[in-house]
Amino acid sequence: MAFLLRRAACAAVALMSLAPGLRAQQVRVGSAAPEFTATDSHGKTESLDQFRGRYVVLEWHNQGCPYTRKHYLSGNMQALQKEWTAKGVAWFTVISSSPGEQGYVTNDQENAYVARMLAAPTAVLMDPEGRLGHLYNAKTTPEMYVIDPRGKLIYDGAIDDRPTPDPDDIRGAHNYVSDALLEAMAGKPVATPYTRPYGCSVKYPD
Repeated sequence: MAFLLRRAACAAVALMSLAPGLRAQQVRVGSAAPEFTATDSHGKTESLDQFRGRYVVLEWHNQGCPYTRKHYLSGNMQALQKEWTAKGVAWFTVISSSPGEQGYVTNDQENAYVARMLAAPTAVLMDPEGRLGHLYNAKTTPEMYVIDPRGKLIYDGAIDDRPTPDPDDIRGAHNYVSDALLEAMAGKPVATPYTRPYGCSVKYPD
């Protein structure tokens, strides 16, 4: 029995050692947002450091997820992207679905989708190995993060307070992302800095 317990403990340590930074780093609102470098759907390298001095929104995405589709088929997500990028916010859509899983797309497929949906993110970050997703501990699609110009995470959670896949529920919903940006830009603390995200689970590699 003692041998089995020791073996299990060693196995747990081995699993943790596969990604020490990912498991050790806890993303916390109020702390510095984890730095990242990623490749977008056009093959361009994007990094958080490039956008220091601007607000940044990270939006986890999965084309096949009904909760994501709710916000795209209604035009809600695109409207938010256009509104806030016009005000100088950098908006990154992030796809962490692994090959063979729901939501995985090639660069060309994603670029065609963006054009078809009239989406307007600053860029779409392709994360098929899940590195960026694990770095931020993204759990659902959609899940939203807001980073301030100093690089501090000021919001993490749901896009709004209507955790359903029904587009009709967008009308009258309380949008936490817009609230966070409006409050921060006005020099006020974010009243609701964290909410429980809703949607489909991020389809990470096994």
